[in-house]
Amino acid sequence: MTDERAGSILVTMHEQEYAIVHALIPIAWADGSFEEQEKEMLEALLDAYQASEAQKSALREYAKEKRTLDDIDLQELSASDRRVLLQHAVLLSYADGHQHADETKIIADLGTKLRIPADEAKSIVADAEARAKKNLGMLG
Repeated sequence: MTDERAGSILVTMHEQEYAIVHALIPIAWADGSFEEQEKEMLEALLDAYQASEAQKSALREYAKEKRTLDDIDLQELSASDRRVLLQHAVLLSYADGHQHADETKIIADLGTKLRIPADEAKSIVADAEARAKKNLGMLG
């Protein structure tokens, strides 16, 4: 999305990117609480995707209540978006330095909900876990 104003281009987050970050909220709540490290990671994604202040505000408001996988709308996510979501979900689950059992379970359930074939989901999760563990110092 672009908006030309006074010779500059205002870039904002695309709908698909918004849907990905929106779908990460249930992952952040997986262990029953939405911790500061998870909030910081989601804020970093919002910045990376160049979310507008309105988009950031809407996501922050949405994240105030505990969300579950049932809150994820698959219609908003393409096949490639679903794979990106699964990767981001794994990284988010390591935001506090380690993955809790509740987070491990929700990641597995997410792969199923996203209709990613089991072998492919397992590979995506394993690659993302290896990346998260390698970069724990930057995540936590």
